[in-house]
Amino acid sequence: MAAEIVNPRSETHTDQEGGAEPLDSFDPAFALHRGGKMAVQATVPVRDKDDLSLAYTPGVAKVCTAIAEQPDLVHDYTWKSSVVAVVTDGTAVLGLGDIGPEASLPVMEGKAILFKQFGGVDAVPIALACTDVDEIVETVVRLAPSFGGVNLEDISAPRCFEIERRLQERLDIPIFHDDQHGTAVVTLAALRNAARLSGREIGQLRAVISGAGAAGVAIAKMLVEAGIGDVAVADRKGVVSADREDLTDVKRELAGFTNKAGLTGSLESALAGADVFIGVSGGTVAEEAVASMAEGAFVFAMANPNPEVHPDVAHKYAAVVATGRSDFPNQINNVLAFPGIFAGALQVRASRITEGMKIAAAEALAAVVGDDLAADYVIPSPFDERVAPAVTAAVAAAARAEGVARR
Repeated sequence: MAAEIVNPRSETHTDQEGGAEPLDSFDPAFALHRGGKMAVQATVPVRDKDDLSLAYTPGVAKVCTAIAEQPDLVHDYTWKSSVVAVVTDGTAVLGLGDIGPEASLPVMEGKAILFKQFGGVDAVPIALACTDVDEIVETVVRLAPSFGGVNLEDISAPRCFEIERRLQERLDIPIFHDDQHGTAVVTLAALRNAARLSGREIGQLRAVISGAGAAGVAIAKMLVEAGIGDVAVADRKGVVSADREDLTDVKRELAGFTNKAGLTGSLESALAGADVFIGVSGGTVAEEAVASMAEGAFVFAMANPNPEVHPDVAHKYAAVVATGRSDFPNQINNVLAFPGIFAGALQVRASRITEGMKIAAAEALAAVVGDDLAADYVIPSPFDERVAPAVTAAVAAAARAEGVARR
């Protein structure tokens, strides 16, 4: 007898009595995801033969010919300038790790609808069945004519650094690894407001970052760019310092522009007297280490779903506490950054996203809080309708100021 072919879209769950129930029936997450979370929708009507002749042949041929003669017209007569490719290889999906391209698609679809919901930017999920750096780069380069920008997503470190760098070198559209830069932008915005609340400048703060992966490296770079007093980064083996002989190229570079104090040893020892803890690694930081931080410290424990320091513990010692979770105040959420960053970059047809554009995004995001600043409100909600327009305008202005805007 031939094996039964099971349609995954009607997958079932066997209960204790041996009966089968659709997954939808006991978990609302499955119910929401059935059939996917997005679809293509036409922006022009096709009601009769006249509409058809304009939307497709023969009318479309005129547009194609014009673009062939003047390639820049593609921005005016197609969706290119308003659409982003959301590209992953499925190797670092959320906290799930290397689960593969198919299993990454629910996340990529989610990312795409966030682009649309919060930034008015169309996005297409693209999950690649390859993990080789050369293959990923070549694939994205060949796909690039269809898109105004590329958002790299959930690609494991250290490959993500090289993939982004090489794509930036080869393409003249914005390339943005959100796990790095989106996290860094929102973290900087929250830190600026925490410092303002305490009457300090960023230059007066010493920070310690737990995690030397994509997010940790990008946050360190952005904090240095923003003028942090000092920042040390710790990985599983302790503080990343120039005297370590086990560093990758990325961590060796990191050691070169961080840790001016020359700290060595464990994360916990580095936290003694520190003003800021930023967690992007998972794991747990001992309460004793948090207690050893400076008075009025800030704890940004952003691992999901379990913060490195539980907010109940952090609040015993810290003046400001933030997490990556939506059920606690001060959520450090990338959705506050990437929709507006891409919307601003696409608005001016930027050739790339510069450090200045990211700093401008962080400053605009911080400014949204305004006079409502409080210990439990150093970063706005993703649903604050002021966020995306503020970030979009700031990024577009910065692109023009830095000479990467093309309109």
